[in-house]
Amino acid sequence: MSRFFLTIATLACLFVSPAQAGKHDAEFSRFLEAEVKPAAQAAGIKGATLSRELQGLTPDTSLPGLVGPGGKGSPPKVNFQAEFRAPANYFKDSQFNALVPGGRRLMKKHARSLAAIEKRYGVPKRIILAIWARESGYGGAKIPHDAIRVLATRAFMGQRRDFFKDELIAALKILQNGDVSRKAMKSSWGGAMGQPQFMPSSYLKYAVDFDGDNHPNIWGSEVDTMASIANYLAKHGWVKGRDWGYEVVIPDSISCALEGPDNRTSISKWAAAGVKRVSGRPFPEHELARPGNILMPAGRYGPAFIATENFYVIKDYNESDTYALFVGHLADRYGSNKGFAAAWKPTKKTTRGAVRTLQLALEAKGHDVGGADGLIGFKTRRSIGKDQEAGGYFPTCWVG
Repeated sequence: MSRFFLTIATLACLFVSPAQAGKHDAEFSRFLEAEVKPAAQAAGIKGATLSRELQGLTPDTSLPGLVGPGGKGSPPKVNFQAEFRAPANYFKDSQFNALVPGGRRLMKKHARSLAAIEKRYGVPKRIILAIWARESGYGGAKIPHDAIRVLATRAFMGQRRDFFKDELIAALKILQNGDVSRKAMKSSWGGAMGQPQFMPSSYLKYAVDFDGDNHPNIWGSEVDTMASIANYLAKHGWVKGRDWGYEVVIPDSISCALEGPDNRTSISKWAAAGVKRVSGRPFPEHELARPGNILMPAGRYGPAFIATENFYVIKDYNESDTYALFVGHLADRYGSNKGFAAAWKPTKKTTRGAVRTLQLALEAKGHDVGGADGLIGFKTRRSIGKDQEAGGYFPTCWVG
């Protein structure tokens, strides 16, 4: 985040009349004085930093998902009438064809740096680049918001006030450290910053200076961005020498209801049970004794995979099966730009409300669906499969 420069336009904002002031400006100022500043000072933020960065700050009430001052108000309702999007929607070839050439160019451009990053952190360069692509289009995406204003607004009138207050204090610490200017400290509307989309607390834990200028710069330095992504994954348990997973054929003799990381067993046992790679090649010798689990994002209606622990490390970056699979698949396509071997089969269109109704019915039967939220994670998929088996049907682990 950049330091606060008093331009003519900014000065004008400081001296608006009461009639011009925003609806919540006065209450917001009291919140900063009474709650943010004392907590920030207790965390080591100097008074000069607080005065410089918070003076004249107003809330951005245009941000989505706000509740009201003090968190008092009705949270936005989940639209359970909205269409439920099957995984196939996330894997259109056009997206990958647009991202692969850029990733290949960056591999060549940063070959030396990527080799050094991979050596230090143990994370493959193709995984690093795929996350960078997904988060910000290799830095090409617009990240237009003033991070301090976003975080302060959400701490004042968002749904997770304490979380965002802590993130605001972390952002102020970054500015105090001099790592970035206020002008350059840009974030998304949710407060995620820079090219790897780190929250401020993640920046303080995982951002690294790899280009040697003494500041971790995730806004303007491609090398620091790549190294910071690698450090994040390494600190979250990336297992060196392992891939994220393999597309496979799961025979009908193996139930899709066995999906999930809590059903891991050695890849050699999956292979002995009839699981085969779609390439026709055997699993790498060094993987056979290592654990893996079935991953079937659309049940029997789409591609199937054996996932390693590293798939779930990618999920630590963004808690979504489709996100992690997108990253892994894009990483694979930097080599041979080919789609999945298996097709995403047509499925019945439904709504989040219908999915939630199904989840509630499964919960009533004693199944653990991972929460009735209208979304289908592995716990919901395998619960569907178990219920289908109990009814005497071949399990598909999918709705419809």
